[in-house]
Amino acid sequence: MKEQTSAEEFPVKIIARIHTDFSTKFGVPRQSGLVDALRGEIVFEPDYRNPDALRGIQGFSHLWLIWQFSKAIRTSWSPTVRPPRLGGNETMGVFATRSPYRPNPIGLSVVKLVSVESRPGTGPVLAVSGADLMDGTPILDIKPYLPYADCHPEATGGFTDQVVRRTLEVDFPEPLLERIPPEKREALIGVLAQDPRPAYQRDPDRRYGLTFAGRDVRFTVAGDTLTVVEVVPGPEKE
Repeated sequence: MKEQTSAEEFPVKIIARIHTDFSTKFGVPRQSGLVDALRGEIVFEPDYRNPDALRGIQGFSHLWLIWQFSKAIRTSWSPTVRPPRLGGNETMGVFATRSPYRPNPIGLSVVKLVSVESRPGTGPVLAVSGADLMDGTPILDIKPYLPYADCHPEATGGFTDQVVRRTLEVDFPEPLLERIPPEKREALIGVLAQDPRPAYQRDPDRRYGLTFAGRDVRFTVAGDTLTVVEVVPGPEKE
């Protein structure tokens, strides 16, 4: 008998890419919608710049983005992962987490639709807020968020309900804050307040670095206070 393959494969096309202020993974919010002030722009690939494909989208306040963990592609997979929010010490089934290390490196995010613009050379562009994606992340599909079907206030969060979610007080000295473009400041402070550090790192003397909007923002955390200690120009985009 001819041996059957364990799974079928089918091609998936990249329809767009999102542009955000995150050039690296460190600091990207752990879930979408946590920092509403974050802005992103979705630019479609040439084959998908037909404005008819977006007809009616402005009637929806939020969208589902289906995207690729383009920096976490592996040739193999593991049935268990160590969620960082559990300190990296406990294992959970990969399908019980949102880990990027999955059989298919696909992510799912809800974003708020801010506007739809038409630009010369790029066609329609979607401006969104609350995205938890790196700059240049491939978008595989876009679907409208339907409140009557997608919102479930009674839902439970599994092991994540046991994790204490807190925000940090951000001490951002004014001379350093002035090095950040004014329209980016609220978003950056919101990102820092979410505590970008891995859950297992709690050294108050350690200095961390976050690349945001072309700046390297360096900070320390002691107790519930994050203090920005330096802001310098970040690496140039390739």
